Amino acid sequence: MIDKVIKAANEAGEIIRESFGKNFLVEQKTNLSDLVTEVDKKAEETIINFIRKEFPTHGILAEESGSQKNTSEYLWVVDPLDGTTNFAHGFPIFAVSIGVQKNGETVCGVVYDVMRDEIYSAEKGSGSFRNGQKLKVSTNDDLRKSMLVTGFPYNIAENPDNAFERFIACLKNVRAVRRLGSAALDFCYVAAGAFDAFWEVYLHPWDICAGKLLVEEAGGFVTNFEGGTIDIYSKQILASNNKIHSNMIKLLRVDHKK
Repeated sequence: MIDKVIKAANEAGEIIRESFGKNFLVEQKTNLSDLVTEVDKKAEETIINFIRKEFPTHGILAEESGSQKNTSEYLWVVDPLDGTTNFAHGFPIFAVSIGVQKNGETVCGVVYDVMRDEIYSAEKGSGSFRNGQKLKVSTNDDLRKSMLVTGFPYNIAENPDNAFERFIACLKNVRAVRRLGSAALDFCYVAAGAFDAFWEVYLHPWDICAGKLLVEEAGGFVTNFEGGTIDIYSKQILASNNKIHSNMIKLLRVDHKK
């Protein structure tokens, strides 16, 4: 199945790459920061058509078209273009993210870094890979020497779940914090060892599904901010190399509100 998922991601990625930097329709969804383009929709349609052809009985949960569930034990969780704002502004950091669940457990995931032509892939129990090369999380165990990555939800002006305070706390206690604008790629860079940890609140299932498996299969750990087990519907995400996980929990657990 992983080869099929990669093929679907590649087909969507080709549409996205060909459209990058050109004129396309951009629409606003819930607020100024929440965008969708006609390219998102075309890429999603391509993936859905692929699934319907190859696996006609499988369910689908996709960002733009919502849930198309049925009685199948399989569910494809699809983000056709993760990093739409980057894409719309001509900033080349965005990805296609596709995870496949069987009876509620993610069994394979693919994130396609479109502009770098890099395929991140993982199957349950088989490791994580980038263009076929095995990935491993970093071995850094010193929070002060860590480079982290995060993102903010679209309603960040409301400071959900103390997002600002947690961001500041991390800035004060680590080497560096980055914001790429694509949660799927944030997970990938943790899996590849570039980032030591990634945290964010209010992500969606299609942001989490593939990336969570990629980190875990590369030897990392993914929980909520209390260290508890999560699923793709959880609203707190902490993914790390495992070595700094307990210290990240301490850093994020504090109620920083005055």
